[in-house]
Amino acid sequence: MNVDDFPASINKSNSKPPYLLGLLGIIPMVGFFVGIGLTLYGIIKYKDRKLVIIGVSCMLFTIVAYASLFYVGFVSETGKQQWKKLSQIQLNELVKDIEYYKIQNGNYPNSLKELNSKDQFVQIYDPTQPILKKEKAYFNYKRVGDKYTLFSSGTDGIPNTKDDFFPQSKNTKNSGWVKN
Repeated sequence: MNVDDFPASINKSNSKPPYLLGLLGIIPMVGFFVGIGLTLYGIIKYKDRKLVIIGVSCMLFTIVAYASLFYVGFVSETGKQQWKKLSQIQLNELVKDIEYYKIQNGNYPNSLKELNSKDQFVQIYDPTQPILKKEKAYFNYKRVGDKYTLFSSGTDGIPNTKDDFFPQSKNTKNSGWVKN
């Protein structure tokens, strides 16, 4: 029996490359894996340059999509401002947590780590700091007698510069928080 004796639907050599699978390339991440498959099919099975180009395009689309999201979220000014807003909310909540700690223990914590050891849901890390650092950056906290200072270093990550920001609360007069 010869290969040419089989019907065309069974004969693999007469099948067309699956170009339409390239449409899955517009779905990031899924398209990347489809792109790998199409590229390999184009090279190994079909020996079709067009299928290889479609496969590589699918993979590149996913890379460009995620790189764009990373840029907008972490590098652009818009992204940095959004992280600053989140940080401000967490900083304001942290003042409440520190004051509650004092009510429970009679004094302010010596460090934010001490505060976090009592309640794991307390946010002590500053989201404005670069995410690519090996260690997470804490909000700046220092106990000063029966008071404390608390602030964020801002997007530059350097304390005591012009981009630092502080808790915004209506009742800071009743708390132990001092600006300096």
